[in-house]
Amino acid sequence: MNNDSELAVLFADVVGSTELYEALGDLKARDTVADCITVMRQATEEHSGRVIKTIGDEIMATFPRADDALNAAREMQAAISQGEAVSVEGAPLAIRIGCDFGPVVEEERDVFGSTVHTANRMTSQAKASQILTTSNIVAHLGPEWRRSVRQIDLAPIKGKRGDVAMFEALWQSEDITSMLPTINWESRQPKTQGRMRLTYQGTEVVVGPEQTQVTLGRSDDNELIIKGNLISRLHSRVEMSRDKFMLVDQSTNGTYVVTNAGAELFVRRDSVQLTGEGVIGLGRVVQPGSDQAIHFVLEGK
Repeated sequence: MNNDSELAVLFADVVGSTELYEALGDLKARDTVADCITVMRQATEEHSGRVIKTIGDEIMATFPRADDALNAAREMQAAISQGEAVSVEGAPLAIRIGCDFGPVVEEERDVFGSTVHTANRMTSQAKASQILTTSNIVAHLGPEWRRSVRQIDLAPIKGKRGDVAMFEALWQSEDITSMLPTINWESRQPKTQGRMRLTYQGTEVVVGPEQTQVTLGRSDDNELIIKGNLISRLHSRVEMSRDKFMLVDQSTNGTYVVTNAGAELFVRRDSVQLTGEGVIGLGRVVQPGSDQAIHFVLEGK
């Protein structure tokens, strides 16, 4: 039976686990990641949370209150990124955390909904040793934590119109970069009226103010579904970020861009700006006439 409720949703994952395996070797790295997961689980349970699932080096958890989520996040960061409980000499070890608060659907020991998606998006935006969250969390915080959050950016979220305010939760008082108090976030909302049109084998999608992000990959959940043995399930995405259109790769084999001007670009686990028109290839270089080519064109700027 479905159960709708409001919860804080938190994701935390180990940053740079590939480099960790290279530095420590498979067995030591596996044990280190397992220790990190144990710390995350303990911090969750100590602050009234529930671990929903672990996926490789990542944990997903829910909490009844926003303060519980940030208290657990702070404990995770201190234990792992500061080395209080888990540390590895000679190898970098850090985690990143993202969370959101809002309605979720609880079903068969799992949770679903836009709150889960937004929390996951905050995690993907976070840097090592950082906790990122949203105005939904901030609105439900008590006085102590509310004094320890600051807005740092605006981020596009799939399915949401416009950008979402992104806040950093300051879990340590030292070594904090000061921010100018005069940033006007309203003035930094997307001003572009342009649109990025993507076409693949007769299917067309448009990235713009109405839909700020589309995903590309072999999974049926993507807006553009491209099959192939070099293509990841969620391979990459094209998103509108303020006045730019960015291609963000999340794949194993990378994404290739060939512009009509003749430039060839390669991006893997990184992003690149799309301008003009050309073709995108997932996992390999493609030419305009290829049946694997995703054609893109920037319109209206």
